[in-house]
Amino acid sequence: MTTLSSRWRKPSVIPGFGLTLGLTLMWLSLIVLIPLSGLVLKAATLGFSGFFDTIFTARVLASLKLSFGLSLIAAAINLVLGLLIAWVLVRYEFPLRRILSAMVDIPFALPTAVAGIALTSLYAPNGPLGFLFGLIGLKIAFTPLGILVALIFIGLPFVVRTVEPVLADIDQATEEAAACLGATRFATFRRIILPAILPALLTGFALAFARAVGEYGSVIFIAGNLPMVSEIAPLLIVIKLEEFEYEQATAIAVAMLLASLALLFLINVLQAWGRKRQGTG
Repeated sequence: MTTLSSRWRKPSVIPGFGLTLGLTLMWLSLIVLIPLSGLVLKAATLGFSGFFDTIFTARVLASLKLSFGLSLIAAAINLVLGLLIAWVLVRYEFPLRRILSAMVDIPFALPTAVAGIALTSLYAPNGPLGFLFGLIGLKIAFTPLGILVALIFIGLPFVVRTVEPVLADIDQATEEAAACLGATRFATFRRIILPAILPALLTGFALAFARAVGEYGSVIFIAGNLPMVSEIAPLLIVIKLEEFEYEQATAIAVAMLLASLALLFLINVLQAWGRKRQGTG
């Protein structure tokens, strides 16, 4: 008779289900659960009224709106740009293709402070790109638009590297068969390619969004950090810590955590729907 525990197990070359599960739970507790629990408990010392009084101030709401709003916009832009870049890298052979592929990974390896300084020097009013944009009356550095540029920069590789292997696994013979049956390019993409890559697209979107929400180093240099204008929530947390307002800092952090979990849960629901649709379609 099959026991309940045996149904959980899958054939593996590494024995010891209990040992590996125990180590997994231990490390997850040490790295994730215990720190987050401490964060929540510290914020709980404010009480419900103190917590909501901290969160619903104009400055905190403005910083949260800026961080989450620009993170969603940046992730959406990266969704399109990442798919385009992944398509070019997978479907075409051209000179310097490997160099272009390596350039995609630069935001992964580049320290965030270095990225922030580089973007600021480029998009500042006296920088080469900032000067050109200034000729048409567009200021990027030290504005929310500069924050958006930084978030796009650090989030793009997540979409590209998530979609690229899935796109490479698609059998192009299916696309050719659709073309032979009279399907247009758009119809082929919508009915064959998009359903196959949709879960990967949503995963890349979620990763890019999660990275953007918590980004600090590359943003503070180009943001300008003006309260109510270009002050991001992570910076406000740091300011509260420097002012020894630890409870208020943790309250803002918990609000960011709850909002991030809610959005990531929604994205996971969409991922599950995409996989189900792909499996049943």
